[in-house]
Amino acid sequence: MLPTPNTSHVSFDRVYEPAEDSYLLLDTLSSDNEKAFLSQRFGKRDGQCDPPLVVEVGTGSGVVLAFVAQNTDILFQRNDVLTLGIDISAFACHATSETVVTAVQETRSRNTHPSVFLDAVNADLLSPLRPGAVDILIFNPPYVPTPALPDATKHDEYNEYAPETSFEQESYLLELSYAGGPDGMETTNRLLTQLPSVLHAQRGVAYVLLCAQNKPLEVQAHIRSWGADWDAEFVGSSGKTAGWEKLQILRIWRRHGLAEE
Repeated sequence: MLPTPNTSHVSFDRVYEPAEDSYLLLDTLSSDNEKAFLSQRFGKRDGQCDPPLVVEVGTGSGVVLAFVAQNTDILFQRNDVLTLGIDISAFACHATSETVVTAVQETRSRNTHPSVFLDAVNADLLSPLRPGAVDILIFNPPYVPTPALPDATKHDEYNEYAPETSFEQESYLLELSYAGGPDGMETTNRLLTQLPSVLHAQRGVAYVLLCAQNKPLEVQAHIRSWGADWDAEFVGSSGKTAGWEKLQILRIWRRHGLAEE
């Protein structure tokens, strides 16, 4: 079992604490099936030596991105992997940077050519990225169904990074990490709309976490409706409640990509 990156430096009063969803992503990415998929799609071989770019959207503490950065040789069968984080919370970006940098530094003890951490960018979803830039996208969205999303008019005020925060500010920042609006899908649907343009046209793949209330089978069918070359499969799941998988990981990719050549 691969170790979980250290997040003891993170203030969980204002940044989402790693929980079942975070660990499900770690377990899924490091499963034998996904390691084989990723190494086949991104492992070094003739004609494919460009370093892949891994982007996590909604990094929170940075535990998932740090796990990937720390284990690129195992997950991808290569070390020259670039990692980038994006989060709408400036506090999460600060936490992510420290978590990933620490993980990469620890990796240097066993690998003279560790992965490269680019940055943790404070932005909304995929807005900073060029078309076709992302090879592997990871998204643990705010998936809990809520009557509405957090009040965006408070964002500029509450997102300003400072050592001390108020209870109201902390409540807002944590709400950003879980509140998904009706069906818990408002933020996820916005990202799915952006996904076809931002993923690399041949080898791009995305891992998106969903809960039962998100109607994951409908999400899967929607993605498959994008065209004959698009596919979506559930590649990880947690325990069941009332017969339904509580959490699932949906892998989204184009079948004409390198894994099928």
